[in-house]
Amino acid sequence: MRVSNKMIFDTAQQNLFNLTEELNRANQVVAAQKKILRLSDDPVGLTQVLSMRSGLSHVAQMERNIGLGKNWLAASESAQTQIQNLISDTKALCVQMSSGNVGTANRRSAAAIVENNLKEIVALANSQLEGRYIFSGTNTETEAFTIDGNNDVTYNGNNTPFTIKVGRDASLEIGRDGEAVFQPSGAGAGDDLFVVMKNLIDSLQGNDIGGIQTAMTDLDTCFEHISGEIADVGSKMIRVETKETILSDMDISTRERLSLIEEPEITEAIMELKAKEVAYQAALAATSKVLQLSIVNYM
Repeated sequence: MRVSNKMIFDTAQQNLFNLTEELNRANQVVAAQKKILRLSDDPVGLTQVLSMRSGLSHVAQMERNIGLGKNWLAASESAQTQIQNLISDTKALCVQMSSGNVGTANRRSAAAIVENNLKEIVALANSQLEGRYIFSGTNTETEAFTIDGNNDVTYNGNNTPFTIKVGRDASLEIGRDGEAVFQPSGAGAGDDLFVVMKNLIDSLQGNDIGGIQTAMTDLDTCFEHISGEIADVGSKMIRVETKETILSDMDISTRERLSLIEEPEITEAIMELKAKEVAYQAALAATSKVLQLSIVNYM
């Protein structure tokens, strides 16, 4: 069979084309530092890579949720701790005002101080994080509490605790509704902080020593209740931090597995690239000699 020049040229051109493809791929592997550049490179490996990347995306979302949860809990703890301090200050004032040596004018002045404390407590109960009210349940766009001219405080949120997702099928309650925190037994009860403060103001203004003494006991009850709420926040913070550690370990483990499948050993990849370059140059030189012309004229 007679082999024509065209057949020789076509064969040489095809060989060079194949070597060029291999050279380009080797170059892409080094540049991108990825072994899998297309589905045909490793269908099974690519499927695993896509699955792991989806898992990493989920972990990243959970980590963002955890970050929000930590900030939310920290803001809640801070607000409640400051409210506790105001309760302590008010209790100390009650001790002074319950003495028979204190006059009516002093008690009325104390009433103004307690009223300011009440307004400060309401402001703290309306604490926000990133524009959302932390004590409004899931109704975070609504101001949790309002106070009128008679010192009556109204809760405007709902009774559904604010939660975050910390796993595919796991959620964590990070927000308590304000009614449960500050008005656990409803209006008129001794552990309703706002009612206790209002009654104390009325007792001070009315020079009612018995009412002041009752308020002292009720303030102790409110203080203990807030202490329990702060302890609850602390336990949730521990759980959030534990989950954060688990997610961090999961992220590291997944990225290590992903690297083994997807990333080449860079030294080997560079050696492969150099070998392809040498093979290409040798093929180009050999073809040029056979045809006594530059293959570039036909490219």
